[in-house]
Amino acid sequence: MLFSSPIFLFLFLPFSLALYYLAPKKMKNIILLVLSLGFYTWGEKQMVILILLSSLVDYSSGLIINSGKKKIGLILSIVFNLSILIYFKYSNFIISNINNNLITNVVLPIGISFYTFQTMSYTIDVYRGNIKANKNFIDFTMYVTLFPQLIAGPIVRYSQVQKQLKDRITNIKQFTTGIERFIIGLAKKMLIANNCAFFADAAFSLSQNQSSALIAWIGIVAYTLQIFFDFSGYSDMAIGLGKMFGFNFPENFNYPYISKSIKEFWRRWHITLSQWFRDYLYIPLGGNRKGNHRTYINLIIVFFLTGLWHGANWTFIVWGLFHGLFLIIERIGFESFLKKQSTWIAHFYTLLIVIVGWVIFRSENLNQAINYTYTLFDFKAPLNTGFLNFYLTKEVITALIIGIILSTPVYQKVKLYFNNLKDNNSIYNLSVLCYNAGLIFLFVLCFYYIATEAYNPFIYFRF
Repeated sequence: MLFSSPIFLFLFLPFSLALYYLAPKKMKNIILLVLSLGFYTWGEKQMVILILLSSLVDYSSGLIINSGKKKIGLILSIVFNLSILIYFKYSNFIISNINNNLITNVVLPIGISFYTFQTMSYTIDVYRGNIKANKNFIDFTMYVTLFPQLIAGPIVRYSQVQKQLKDRITNIKQFTTGIERFIIGLAKKMLIANNCAFFADAAFSLSQNQSSALIAWIGIVAYTLQIFFDFSGYSDMAIGLGKMFGFNFPENFNYPYISKSIKEFWRRWHITLSQWFRDYLYIPLGGNRKGNHRTYINLIIVFFLTGLWHGANWTFIVWGLFHGLFLIIERIGFESFLKKQSTWIAHFYTLLIVIVGWVIFRSENLNQAINYTYTLFDFKAPLNTGFLNFYLTKEVITALIIGIILSTPVYQKVKLYFNNLKDNNSIYNLSVLCYNAGLIFLFVLCFYYIATEAYNPFIYFRF
């Protein structure tokens, strides 16, 4: 069930909110658990058994660790989670690379990469003594299956919502903030990401002799905006939904395309995943505490697994290693060089690396990635005007322009400016009225796109 589907917006969500707020406090977690299981079952059917089994194993692992058998509990959790992740996500990939003649068809459960990382972080934190094991199976399972962030994150650690599982603050201010955040996320998805996807998907479907440098560049810029507004839009919707139910989820993006290095990019992109790998893999491996060579090895391991986490394809692995390589280059001394240069040079370098990386990430295979990258710099290829006339629509051009602008903190600066006008009541009240009217207009426009069954892919569902 997509957040951008009519059945979610006009049936499941209103019903869930009404049931949740009408329920007595002691029943709210049970209500949320039942709703979350219903949400997951709608799309995954029998796969809901897997997420329940995962919850049971990690709940039990936490209790085992708490009882003093720390290593047994931790090993049980890690082995189970990695086993189901490897089987469901990577068995097809592994078998096909060993023997192309063997046909496998293991179905990938939606959200498995996210909830296995969440539950592993829980048992590791219990093992480390950072948190105490939850003794209430209902509360713990509700945390694992909570539908706003279940499908595509952000990766919410137990420690971040531990208190909210028992005592949540729900008030008008938080609820309206949640609605605002949800509408903004929905608009990012429906109005920017989907229109960019229309051109990007078409550009990547062309053969090398059908494309040209201009089409390839517009295509990869469109995809660069698509993946950001698709995923950050989903995260905004998840954070907004969380607030409606009294939860404060962590931020997942902080304008990554304004970064001046690849190191900074990974501090701003998919923040919860970056922090997960930092805290549960990079630092335990030794981080940067054991000399340069060991640091480089640790970075390669982390970014190999970061790429692999995104999917069972060599393109994801190469994409991860590509980023890891540039992190090492920056650590060797290139980052110091960048700091001495103009800010624009640092921005240009970072965007170029990120964009070329997205070519690898988006391609179906490495051959396509190589051919597409070659086309980017093949300025002699004839222009396919028929393709541009059909796919470069007014909606796509508008989405590209607005997407580029909103990839910078312009929106936040404008909002801050008007918030600082509180002393001037008339202007401030007018700005609030216009802002709320704008949100309503965005929601209506999104619903128009939904009602007309516009192009509506969700990138991170496959991860």
